[in-house]
Amino acid sequence: MSKFEDLQKEMVAAMKARDKERKEAISSLVSAAKKIAIDEGARENITDEIVDRAIVKEHKAVKEQVETCPESRADLKAEYSFRLSVIEEFLPKQLSREEIIALLNEKFAEVVATKNKGQIMKAVMGELKGKADGKLISQAVEELCV
Repeated sequence: MSKFEDLQKEMVAAMKARDKERKEAISSLVSAAKKIAIDEGARENITDEIVDRAIVKEHKAVKEQVETCPESRADLKAEYSFRLSVIEEFLPKQLSREEIIALLNEKFAEVVATKNKGQIMKAVMGELKGKADGKLISQAVEELCV
């Protein structure tokens, strides 16, 4: 069963349980995955990779909402925090800084040897996109270029 089907099942379960907030959070993930698939011309075949990218993108957006929400709006902050917790249930496991460095040294040793940050980032982003935070990848590459 694909991740997209899992999301749809979870959404239906939330609807049956009359859990409006959870249903809305999962529905946003389903919509984001559909949008990416349509944009890439894969409307009929929504892959796990597309779903993972959609989840990571939504996670980043909701996390930013939580961080930028004013303290005076406790109601909104609670709503965003709940959405974030639901999205994190589906978030693919992210690589740690150490795992990123190990992967860079293992798979991209010849590119890392050039010490050209732009070249390294270009080579590794295809492999690591959705598996690790972009800022973390950039910091690891920066560290290796010093």
